[in-house]
Amino acid sequence: MTETRLRTWTHSAGYGLATLFIFTLALQNLRYGFYDLFYLAAGMATLTLGGLAYTFLSRRHQLSAPGHLIILTGLNAGLMAAMLTMDTTGITHWAMPLLVLNLLILPLRHALMLSLLLLSPMAILLFVKQSPTDAITALSGLFIVLTVGALYIWQYDHMAQSAEDLAITDPVTGAHNARFLDETLQKEISRAITTGHSLSVINLTIDYADEAADLHGESGMQALFHDMTQHLFGLIRAGDTLYTLNNSEFFLILPFTPEEGVRVISERIRRTISENHWPLIGKATVSLGCTTRGTSDTRTDTLRKRAHQAMLEARRRGADSAWFSPGETLRT
Repeated sequence: MTETRLRTWTHSAGYGLATLFIFTLALQNLRYGFYDLFYLAAGMATLTLGGLAYTFLSRRHQLSAPGHLIILTGLNAGLMAAMLTMDTTGITHWAMPLLVLNLLILPLRHALMLSLLLLSPMAILLFVKQSPTDAITALSGLFIVLTVGALYIWQYDHMAQSAEDLAITDPVTGAHNARFLDETLQKEISRAITTGHSLSVINLTIDYADEAADLHGESGMQALFHDMTQHLFGLIRAGDTLYTLNNSEFFLILPFTPEEGVRVISERIRRTISENHWPLIGKATVSLGCTTRGTSDTRTDTLRKRAHQAMLEARRRGADSAWFSPGETLRT
């Protein structure tokens, strides 16, 4: 299940249960003749029902749907206004499920800010209208619910981020893996189209990788691959991203880099790798294929294929070389 679909179901369940709970409160207050509370609960139930409808209408954009903040701000503001205008103190218990709904629907930072904006004036009202003991008891319960809920959401977000990092990171090198490449490259292509800035990519492979693996073994190649990844991390700039495609191949995405820039970067990579002494292996070289996005390049496979073909052309012309497509060799 995708993150968007999971949030859609979670938001729907939260709004649905809140609507049922508040509607039940409305019926109970109507039954006993508390018409002010009935109108308040009916209004809040309408908002939560609107949130349920909004969830389905924006189900493809749950990660960036701003309407949830507006709906929940209305719910919190309505409850706060009711506390200011009504004499009953039992309404403070309505804040507890509302705090849970804030944490369930909104990003953690927004949920905490909105909840604290509700609890701060509520604390003043409780101390004004109730005895200190009752006020402290009510506030303690509300803050315990908020704290436990916030810690649970934070732990879930942390675990989800850790799982995502493991899914997109190569365990040997620490670089992003091929699974994350197309997603990032498509984002960079879209950004380049929108802003008009240059975008270049480099596909590089270790020369004679199969022969080196036969000579030094799998552990030797993994050590070389790890060391070379760290070397590349030291060469690329902030904003550039590095990916490992297999045990001997890398891919670099270089935003804001025109043709002249990618030629310079690829030559620097080629030269420093060939001049470096690698533990266990000794001498190692790479072949690089690089290209820059043209105005007609709107798909990831176009850039990846052209960079790969440029890398194959560099290998065809001899190890330790770089080729710009469509261009001439940088150095052999």
